[in-house]
Amino acid sequence: MPTIQVSVVTPDGKVYDGAVDMVVVRTVEGELGILPNHIPLVAPLTVGAVRLNKGTTVEKVAVTGGFVEVRPDQVTILAEAAELPSDIDVDRAKEAEKRARQRIDSARSDEIDFKRAELALRRAVNRLDVAGK
Repeated sequence: MPTIQVSVVTPDGKVYDGAVDMVVVRTVEGELGILPNHIPLVAPLTVGAVRLNKGTTVEKVAVTGGFVEVRPDQVTILAEAAELPSDIDVDRAKEAEKRARQRIDSARSDEIDFKRAELALRRAVNRLDVAGK
């Protein structure tokens, strides 16, 4: 079965690099599945888990925004932030989720604070999901 090379890169460096059977990313328009020989495209990403399918195993990478560039033999994810499950500090993510929920409850009258708190909550929940917690 053909594979496609995937790189997940952040401003801090490379988070993932390997060959996979399929990549699934969450763009601002919805989920996108990418197989080898996919047509070239560039799409903005939202907070979500990148799923990397290799045979019967699925690896996840928690991604916060950025872009995906697809070429027939290469997928490059340029993320604002990305973490492998083993790199996620679960206790810190739980605390971030708790703080975000408290901010959402107290910021309902202030639209800017509400949106920031909502984004922080989405990031924390995504990290916990990828970590399997």
